[in-house]
Amino acid sequence: MSSVLYDVPGPRAKARNLILSVVGGIALLGVGAFIVFRLARTGQLAPEMWEILQYTSTQERILEGLVATLKAFFFAGIFSLILGVLLAVARLSDHLPIRWFATAFIELFRAVPLLITIFVFWQGFLINDPMWALVLGLTVYNGSVQAEVLRAGILSVPKGQVEAAYAIGMRKSQVMLTVQIPQAVRAMMPTIISQLVVTLKDTSLGYIIVYEELLYVARQFSDNTLINGSNPEVVLLGAVGALYVGICLLLSWFATWLEKRGRRAKTGIKVADAEPVAEPDKALDGKDGK
Repeated sequence: MSSVLYDVPGPRAKARNLILSVVGGIALLGVGAFIVFRLARTGQLAPEMWEILQYTSTQERILEGLVATLKAFFFAGIFSLILGVLLAVARLSDHLPIRWFATAFIELFRAVPLLITIFVFWQGFLINDPMWALVLGLTVYNGSVQAEVLRAGILSVPKGQVEAAYAIGMRKSQVMLTVQIPQAVRAMMPTIISQLVVTLKDTSLGYIIVYEELLYVARQFSDNTLINGSNPEVVLLGAVGALYVGICLLLSWFATWLEKRGRRAKTGIKVADAEPVAEPDKALDGKDGK
């Protein structure tokens, strides 16, 4: 017996899959138990370590790091979307120099590691302002990725719609702004939000250029705190990781909500109700009455 996509496993395959699943589950449990054992042995799971999260000073420092992270993410997200639209339109331009420049820009900053880009901006231009070095690095990298996403969305718009827009006398800029880009954004919204999640996580690279975002604050606070002779690295990094996970899940939920809302959105032009037409018999009766 077979399915359209794969062969249905027989008795031997089912038994083998069951054995592999059990062995894999046991292996994962063993790795988890080993990690917990090592953390407990080094004192990272002691109750005193976790009590540090109850202190007002700890909460204030984490909150400061969270605000700094969201601030960098806000500017980098907005600027990368704007840059992505500009690069996508430029790469689809009819002018060859503009198209070459956009292509070279996209390929360059997608190929160079993001950390190197941020470090160059920091050391070369913004040594006294690490936040903007981080924002610019995130902008050029994620803007290049968003440009390819939007370009794919623009090219996915049916050609018939574009040809119809040209047929009624619209210019290319009007077609791009009113027909292609709105549909591309709507079609690629989940991918755009997913890339924004990547942008949020990449703000942690600000740690390298001493920007006081979440990771930097957690490491700095941990290095300056001793509990039972150890630094509470696991506790603070775990709290920071939980904040990152929560924000990323919120963005993912927002992407899902937008996608569902887009599917439910009504499209088309509302047609006016037609006037009632007289029945044939009544129309004839009216003529005979004359």
